[in-house]
Amino acid sequence: MSKGSPGPTPGFLVWRLANKWRVAVDRAVAPLGLTHAQYVVVASLHGMQRAGERPSQRRLADHTGLEALYVSKLARALESAGLIERTRDPRDPRAVQLALTEQGQAVTGQAIAVVQGLLQQLLEPLGGLNAPRTRAFTDELTTLLDVPLAPFVPNDQSTQRRRS
Repeated sequence: MSKGSPGPTPGFLVWRLANKWRVAVDRAVAPLGLTHAQYVVVASLHGMQRAGERPSQRRLADHTGLEALYVSKLARALESAGLIERTRDPRDPRAVQLALTEQGQAVTGQAIAVVQGLLQQLLEPLGGLNAPRTRAFTDELTTLLDVPLAPFVPNDQSTQRRRS
């Protein structure tokens, strides 16, 4: 940013915060043999399984916001580590269903506890994980995440200023 700029944009701040938190989670879960992205997969899978789902890789990708190809790559690595099992969906032979193994459940439980402690620390400036400011912050982030992205069309007349 230049000296003459009015300050960081919201997009820049969100990007910086996301990177800061990703690095913090990477460091926190590394002793458990996980990366941040792998943590997102196993923690999300844990929550979905608790809700009675046995999601496909596509469903998990949609849930996490990760690309389906990336979830597939992460799932293969987690399967090799013995943390998840990948099986063909009996209703759709093209789809792969995911489930945590017993070892995966144990590691995920530990990772969730570690990340919850980290979140408490990171959110302390707002009053902690369960503080009203944190709930308001979460609501604002959810509002932004719920807005669908329209495809960007260069030279679209509706996105350019009208000239008189």
